Amino acid sequence: MTARGIRTDEDADDLDAEEALALVKQDHGPAPDGRAPASPAHRGHRTAHDSRAPHDRARATSWPEARDPRAAHARSRATPWPEARETAARAVRAAARNARRALVPVPLDAALGLTLAAPLTALTDLPSFDTSAMDGWAVAGPGAWEVRDAGVLAGHAEPEPLTDGTAVRIATGARIPPGTTAVLRTEHGRVDDRGRLHATREVVPGQDTRPRGQECRSGDQLLPVGTQVTPAVLGLAAAAGYDAVTVVPRPRADVFVLGDELLAGGLPRDGLIRDALGPMLPPWLRALGAEVTAVRRIGDDAEALHRALTASDADVVVTTGGTAAGPVDHVRPTLRRIGAELLVDGVQVRPGHPMLLARTKENQHLVGLPGNPLAAVSGLLTLAEPLVRILAARPAPQPCAMPLAEEVQGHPHDTRLVPVVLRGDRAVPLHYNGPAMLRGIAAADALAVVPPGGARRGQETELLDLPWASQGIEVCFT
Repeated sequence: MTARGIRTDEDADDLDAEEALALVKQDHGPAPDGRAPASPAHRGHRTAHDSRAPHDRARATSWPEARDPRAAHARSRATPWPEARETAARAVRAAARNARRALVPVPLDAALGLTLAAPLTALTDLPSFDTSAMDGWAVAGPGAWEVRDAGVLAGHAEPEPLTDGTAVRIATGARIPPGTTAVLRTEHGRVDDRGRLHATREVVPGQDTRPRGQECRSGDQLLPVGTQVTPAVLGLAAAAGYDAVTVVPRPRADVFVLGDELLAGGLPRDGLIRDALGPMLPPWLRALGAEVTAVRRIGDDAEALHRALTASDADVVVTTGGTAAGPVDHVRPTLRRIGAELLVDGVQVRPGHPMLLARTKENQHLVGLPGNPLAAVSGLLTLAEPLVRILAARPAPQPCAMPLAEEVQGHPHDTRLVPVVLRGDRAVPLHYNGPAMLRGIAAADALAVVPPGGARRGQETELLDLPWASQGIEVCFT
């Protein structure tokens, strides 16, 4: 079976990163970003302002310099949730086409989770010599057989040839002596008082042997470009003679934690709260495929944010908080100051409405997450996940939908993302799903995508996978 979203032709050559990215299938159905087909509520929820194509809308978004800055958050400027994800995916594909990211050979022990950028081609026959598939005797000709004294063990040089009527003890994985007819399993043979071996069932020539090249011949393509490196892929690569594989490098991500009210340790006190996003976002980004190159606590300091952002050479910058229009919300003014292109200015989703996406440099994007923890998760899965996934050349997740175990109240106009657990063939909504709460998402298997207006009990609802809960999501495809 071919892995999802990878190339299957036999003649793939080494590719540069953007070509490898292009080979990764981006959809599994009618939606271009791997989503389940949008419900009528999603498809129909578009204002007159939204009548332009998504690409034109993204490019038309400008900085509201001459108006009340709070106008930037008006509903007419916010992007519908499915469209926001498409915008993020489209923006990073364009960046990947414009950049020449060097492909890198990495040792096998560092390749897990990366994506092959060159075909995995066998460097040797597998197996590389005729071997025994079982413990027993290598036998030559018809029985009964005279058994030699010395046995054959795995890892030893080629043994002496057998002649008809002779046998030798052999271990699994050992080289088969020249002249061998078959391997007789230990449980299928007996030795009489005179030391002669007899078979207790018919012996078929070639039985319980693994002939050279049975699995592959040297030069055979074992896996194509675009295959994600799993533990099994590492094992196959090692067996085929590799010490390192050529992969698409992880996209680099910097995380800037904003807010003077955040504590790095201890109990909340004196109006200060613990920083939940600093510990949560870096491992989440790694699980999505990124290399987190920096985590910086900047506070509510506009100049420090400007210095950090202009100095960053990461592919993706993620900020936490400061995306609204309050007196210490410095993300938008800083982006305006550096001349960034605003691609998504608010999203019609709850929680997480004031999230944003901007192109800060030719090959760099910034995802501005709200400061509330669950709202930040919403922004991470809406805008950061497509960016990181495509830069890492990972395939889009399979669309998945399950019936809800109970009714979920919706927002009148916006999509809601609600933590759920999977119980049998139902998705059970969890409580503690407010914007500032993590108790629900910490216990969740997935996030349910609830369309505007809500979802009734038993309604099929799209689910967003969580990196640590993929086993739960698999029930959708069995």
